Amino acid sequence: MNKKNTLILAIIGIIILTVGIFFIIRLSRDPVVVYEDNPATPDNVIYASMDEIESHVSELRGLEIEASIPRELLSREELREVVLNDFLEDYTLEDEAQDLVVMNLFGFLPADFKLRDFYLELYTEQIAGFYDSEKTAMYVVSDSGFGGMERSTYAHEFVHVLQDEHFDFEGSLGYTDEACQEDSERCVAIQSLIEGDASLSEQLWFQTYGTKQDLKDLQDFATTFQSPVYDSAPDLISESLVFPYLYGGTFVQALYAQEGYSAIDKAFTTTQPVSSEQIMHPDAYPHDLPNNPTLPDLEAALGANWVEIENDTLGEWYVYMILAKAYNPQHRLFDSLALDAAEGWGGDRYSVLKNDQSGEAAGMVAINWDSEADATAALRAFNDYSNLRFGAMGVDGFWQGENYYSALLQTSPTSFVWIVAQELDTLQSLQAIATD
Repeated sequence: MNKKNTLILAIIGIIILTVGIFFIIRLSRDPVVVYEDNPATPDNVIYASMDEIESHVSELRGLEIEASIPRELLSREELREVVLNDFLEDYTLEDEAQDLVVMNLFGFLPADFKLRDFYLELYTEQIAGFYDSEKTAMYVVSDSGFGGMERSTYAHEFVHVLQDEHFDFEGSLGYTDEACQEDSERCVAIQSLIEGDASLSEQLWFQTYGTKQDLKDLQDFATTFQSPVYDSAPDLISESLVFPYLYGGTFVQALYAQEGYSAIDKAFTTTQPVSSEQIMHPDAYPHDLPNNPTLPDLEAALGANWVEIENDTLGEWYVYMILAKAYNPQHRLFDSLALDAAEGWGGDRYSVLKNDQSGEAAGMVAINWDSEADATAALRAFNDYSNLRFGAMGVDGFWQGENYYSALLQTSPTSFVWIVAQELDTLQSLQAIATD
């Protein structure tokens, strides 16, 4: 995919309506959202408002402004061109093809889904601006005004500036494209901390400094705003994109309730979160650490022409997503059942491979669970999911449907393996490897 850093951290944006509305574009780029019916505001007035917001946010967050950040006002068309060029450079047709192999294997998208086209549509919907951590600069549209929506969103964005200055996204936090490729579970946890902190601080800023006009602007926006592209997004994309804000917000609020911002600062420095499990269950932080299994060398075991295209960890969130958010609604378990099954997650590792000659795809997921009871419940849920997606299990002990063969193998009282392949002999080879 890579399911987290491609969909959440790098490629597309999302609209979240909380106190403000904001996007995520690249690793630490969040757009400043604007809307149509807002009269143009003189540049000097916008800059003065930004200066005031920065001072207030710095004081509320307890982080001093170490250096002024360049701010460039662009027209809508100029900003659109910047974002589209960045997107086109970062997300290639090869990336799209690989993502579709993985997403289809896990049941998230149909094989013929026009993923790149959809990204482009979503990427350009309501574009307005972003904080670029690579250039340490903020880009803001100047031809649509700077009302309550933009002001509260700018407060959110400026928290990212302070975070980057004090906690160093790419250095101390290790929040980079390369690190996310290696461990996307940790990456989504760090992003949730970053966005949860910014969302909380945005809310506190609005409660303290928001005006009656700001509130009216937000109310007007909420009644008129439309996002048809986002509204049509597959659940994999839409729900995963809101995760850092909704679950991250709850996680950060739990920290704030304990020791205020000092607890949040510790999460950035000495005790960083490492999994979606910790974000979803703040009481699991920081002691409950993943116990990820090690997969055999599937590429070598399957032989010539097989190439591993992805090796990563699903995490509790994506285990839930597999069970509850298949692109075909008829393949989904009820949310409550899927959440209960995923909650016993203890660690996992998956590998997806493709045969360069035949085009066949195959994958293996090994999952550890916290207890025997958790493993039993999860295995039952995966059986139910498999029956919905692939049809009833055959007498040979595997499922066949949706252009795949699939099998579940319990490897210990607290672990099992899920195998999916497009050919039966490949499935059987992977079964043999899993039981060695």
